[in-house]
Amino acid sequence: MGCLGNGIWFVCGGLLSGLSWCLAGCLWCVTIIGIPVGLQCFKLASLSFFPFGKEVVYGGGAGSFFLNMIWLLVSGLPLALEHLVLGLLLCVTVIGIPFGLQQFKLAKLALMPFGAEIV
Repeated sequence: MGCLGNGIWFVCGGLLSGLSWCLAGCLWCVTIIGIPVGLQCFKLASLSFFPFGKEVVYGGGAGSFFLNMIWLLVSGLPLALEHLVLGLLLCVTVIGIPFGLQQFKLAKLALMPFGAEIV
């Protein structure tokens, strides 16, 4: 199911979501200070391209919290809103519900990506 789900996902919304994460990563990598944030964006882009069969485990400490607050103000809200809108559109049909749930998982990750581990 994971391979089939990922294939359909890539065509029906994963490409747009992944490219959004790649764009955010490229913008963060413009400065030397933003390179670690940009690298995290590229990791999350790979999850956004193919999310089925992967889980997100949240954790982290004070450093992750501080970085998440900066992220939320700069890039997190637009990405989270994009995933939320796409998730709502996908949940209109019964067939799209699993794909909408993946978008909601990515929306939560877009709000607080640091300290999260992809398993």
